[in-house]
Amino acid sequence: MSHVDTEVRPSNFIRNIIDEDLATGKHSSVQTRFPPEPNGFLHIGHAKSICLNFGIAQDYKGQCNLRFDDTNPEKEDIDYVNSIQADVQWLGFQWDGDIRYSSNYFDQLHQYAVELINKGLAYVCFLNGDETREYRGTLKEPGKNSPYRDTTPEENLALFEKMRLGEFKEGECSLRAKIDMASPFMCMRDPIIYRIRFAHHHQTADKWCIYPMYDFTHCISDAIENITHSLCTLEFQDNRRLYDWVLDHLDDFQAPNRTRQYEFSRLNLEYTLMSKRKLNDLVVRNLVTGWDDARMPTIAGYRRRGYTAASIREFCKRIGVTKQDNMVEVAMLDACIREELNDFAPRAMAVINPVKVVIENYPEGQVEIINAANHPSKEEMGKRELSFARELFIDADDFREEANKKYKRLVQGKEVRLRNAYVIKAERCEKDAEGNITTIFCTYDDETLGKNPSDGRKVKGVIHWVEASTAKPAELRMYERLFNDPNPAAAESVDEVLNPHSLTIKHGLVEASLVNAEAEKAYQFEREGYFCADSKDSSKDNLVFNLTVPLRDTFE
Repeated sequence: MSHVDTEVRPSNFIRNIIDEDLATGKHSSVQTRFPPEPNGFLHIGHAKSICLNFGIAQDYKGQCNLRFDDTNPEKEDIDYVNSIQADVQWLGFQWDGDIRYSSNYFDQLHQYAVELINKGLAYVCFLNGDETREYRGTLKEPGKNSPYRDTTPEENLALFEKMRLGEFKEGECSLRAKIDMASPFMCMRDPIIYRIRFAHHHQTADKWCIYPMYDFTHCISDAIENITHSLCTLEFQDNRRLYDWVLDHLDDFQAPNRTRQYEFSRLNLEYTLMSKRKLNDLVVRNLVTGWDDARMPTIAGYRRRGYTAASIREFCKRIGVTKQDNMVEVAMLDACIREELNDFAPRAMAVINPVKVVIENYPEGQVEIINAANHPSKEEMGKRELSFARELFIDADDFREEANKKYKRLVQGKEVRLRNAYVIKAERCEKDAEGNITTIFCTYDDETLGKNPSDGRKVKGVIHWVEASTAKPAELRMYERLFNDPNPAAAESVDEVLNPHSLTIKHGLVEASLVNAEAEKAYQFEREGYFCADSKDSSKDNLVFNLTVPLRDTFE
């Protein structure tokens, strides 16, 4: 029986490796993991890793663990743990078994460190940070041995125990692996594998004051969990040597089919930062409203803005998995969400820059109900009721006193069709003292509801509208890219490339049905774009809508 559903199987180098491992019997099943650090919210780059790790497990009928790499308690928070779980599930995936934490293995990791000390492969070093960097050497020059490198295993065991008991200060000493200070790979020049931190841990409380480093923890956690294919991004390529060195020198992990690390290119997306450290800086300095600000490239930010899980999964599918670093055009992500929403987003009407229209020949006090389709090509999505009356609002940009033939909206003395309603003709307008148009006076043809004019008149344009007495005021958050530079990571300072116009707030009017808009569910505001009710700030009494994406790319 095949291990993979060939109908959904994409081809890439990782899947080719897995196919060979299964065919040769190296592995009888596939076990992957997604191992985020709980030091911030996940971003769109993590979505690629989530789709890869969980997707492979699904396709090969294997398992995927969710494991938090929680070895740095000073920067971690339980809120990040909870947000990461929510993001994985929102994207449509479910981990196998219980949630795992690297801290689950702290006792074992400590024993493995003791094993290396006993084998003469680890030592307690009292060089400070500056001295450690100086001794490490450079890319062109080899490092030199620490004066503490040849301490006996017995002495190192005693010193390591004193570290564990909190008898040294933070930074006073560390446990280092004894590898090769002349290695051409910096990560192999006696890397630190344990350091002292007097910090409360969200899982282990105050049990430990020594914490293992990522490179020591990750490979052992993979091996304990029987991960068959440990998938990392390319920046960990050199670290694979340390990954293998640790496991090669521990007695428990000598099986020929033990876990192996494979690297793929990370996602680099135009106009987007993929550094949690830099994103956190935006949050801390209040340059955005939080990790889930709708301008942020976090999964929570995209969700709040109305992006769908399916569109992000499709984006990850389209960019593929390779070993080659490249910059992905943000237009590809925009195209995925537009295609999704064009098919499934219900239609509605909203006026972003309202100007009043009075239909002078429409009966005063009369309100009629018009049935409008929720989607132009999907009858199963049903209809909604729109109120129509003498006074309406249209968008100020949809009216001109004079215009050329290319302008296909309302022009004084000419006709236009109101979406789902009648043909109207602009007769005259009123202006305020500054010359701004305040009211447009029109007439309507009562024979034109829901059909072409019976007298054969040609009406070129169709505009949207809302009825004055039932329309609801709404705050409309109009978003542009957060950064002006297509590669903001290359800037010396993020501040230099921040877009000051990334958020513009408009106060418009929306049709009454949108009072019941579901948070984070996008609607197509006809002729304007896709919008969704904000999950934090919107309520029936205070409508707030976020621009998901324009109907077409307007950023170029």
